[in-house]
Amino acid sequence: MKIRTEIEPVIREIEKVIAGKTEIIEKILMAILSGGNVLLDDVPGVGKTSLALAFGKVLGLSCKRIQFTPDVLPSDIVGFSIYNKEGERLRYVPGVINDCNILLADEINRTSSKTQSALLEAMEEHSVTVDGNTYELKNPFVVIATQNNVGTTGTQALPQAQLDRFLLSLTIGYPDKSTQMDILKGVVGADSIDKVKPIYDCNEFLALKEQIKTVNANEGILEYISDIAIESRSSELLKLGISPRGALGIINMAKSAAFIYGRDYIIPEDVDYVISDTVSHRLILSRASFNEKMSKKDVLERIMSKVKKPDMR
Repeated sequence: MKIRTEIEPVIREIEKVIAGKTEIIEKILMAILSGGNVLLDDVPGVGKTSLALAFGKVLGLSCKRIQFTPDVLPSDIVGFSIYNKEGERLRYVPGVINDCNILLADEINRTSSKTQSALLEAMEEHSVTVDGNTYELKNPFVVIATQNNVGTTGTQALPQAQLDRFLLSLTIGYPDKSTQMDILKGVVGADSIDKVKPIYDCNEFLALKEQIKTVNANEGILEYISDIAIESRSSELLKLGISPRGALGIINMAKSAAFIYGRDYIIPEDVDYVISDTVSHRLILSRASFNEKMSKKDVLERIMSKVKKPDMR
């Protein structure tokens, strides 16, 4: 499908850093336009961190990075209060999260569950609360987290409640031979971030983001998504189906997909395009699915085969 004119330059600039992954770039852009958080779950060295930094630069959004290790504390993220002797009151010292549009949470599964949970309020409500006082975060605010799915000794798996707050979970995968050659030649890769040019500033991006609200989802599309969610909750292949937040995630991603492809209405193909990456990380397989040697993708395809698509004619 043809990309909207305003969006195409964004994708071309980010491809200077990571080539051959247009679908991944499109879906991350959809998530950011939807105001959703992204989890990049993949092996080391495929460009997860570089990709997140490139998005910040191209979209004109301030980006801060925190490397999660076992000794990172919640106060490092959300800030803390310190006693001000002169004013005889507590003074709030902001954390890394307070002054950025994109927080790059690098290797999020290498820190403690207590520190991971410090992100919960920020990811959902775009604010942090310290000592009873609530502080609003910048608009827009998005968490892009990375985690490695190998070498998991000493890591803390993200709890289901936190996984559910990620709009999208993606695996980038290895480059093909042509792209690998370009990386070795220095044509693309992490060193190319300096070559990336901003396409928007923050205000221009917010104006672009506002246009997502004009995308229409008719009754048939809403019923299609609802039927998929309800079917997943009753499936014997799943212990945990699609949550209400997950269903909202599907509609938000589908709206962004329709927008970047130049439409102001959703078609069933938009839903089909985004649904796997939007809900797979929210699902928990049952023993029945293990017995049948089915992956989450297999289970989702079976569930969707039972749901009638709306007729858009």
